[in-house]
Amino acid sequence: MNKMTAQKYIEKVFSNGKAFIPFITCGDPDLETTEKLVYAMEEAGADLIELGIPFSDPVAEGLVIQEASERALQGGVTTDDIFVMVRKIRGKSDVPLAFMTYANLVFTYGLDRFLTQCKECGICCVILPDIPYEEKGEMLDKFQEYGVKLISLIAPTSQDRISKIATEAEGFVYCVSSLGVTGTRNEITTDVGAMVARVKKAKDIPCAIGFGISNPETASEMSKVADGVIVGSAIVKIVGTYGRECIEPVSEFVRTMKTAMEKK
Repeated sequence: MNKMTAQKYIEKVFSNGKAFIPFITCGDPDLETTEKLVYAMEEAGADLIELGIPFSDPVAEGLVIQEASERALQGGVTTDDIFVMVRKIRGKSDVPLAFMTYANLVFTYGLDRFLTQCKECGICCVILPDIPYEEKGEMLDKFQEYGVKLISLIAPTSQDRISKIATEAEGFVYCVSSLGVTGTRNEITTDVGAMVARVKKAKDIPCAIGFGISNPETASEMSKVADGVIVGSAIVKIVGTYGRECIEPVSEFVRTMKTAMEKK
């Protein structure tokens, strides 16, 4: 596969209507299944696939993803193993891929080493939910040096900081729909439309909404006010239930969500 630049990957994500962005935890139940899931979700309509690198203390995650990380780590999965898997995927697919993990893991691995690997295997962007806007300065310089996008997050509590965060954001802005950690919710009560509007006023950049979206109805509603929808816990829960037999149930879920978002 020809590797595209991070910006080209991002443009691909948002060039085909509203983007559906699923999240899975690498190595749950094993890396062979994770690789199969990537191909299956791409086939089912995923526009960008968020790969969680398991971490022992995932502070932004609810119980579902915490347990998936524990299973993956107990299975012996390492960051090096995940990079090997991504290279295999890149030999067969040009689907845009992002990493979501935590700053401590990246620093322990080595920031330059991590970004070198990301660039070489075509990871277009990285999401680090525990790096606040005020502390990402030097790290952002490194990401720009390697041509990998560091995704900015905004939350309902960001308020006056939204404009600042948006102005410096790259790739797309991850709009956190709910306070607290990841997890499925029956409905989203935050005025995400207002959050997105404040971002767009500051900078013309795609916005994707995540945290708590778990059904086609909510995905459809969120896609009306944003450029993309991110779904994690609902998919990770399916993987946890079915184990290695999860490919078809996850594919069906992704297909259903993407279809719901395409309906006007």
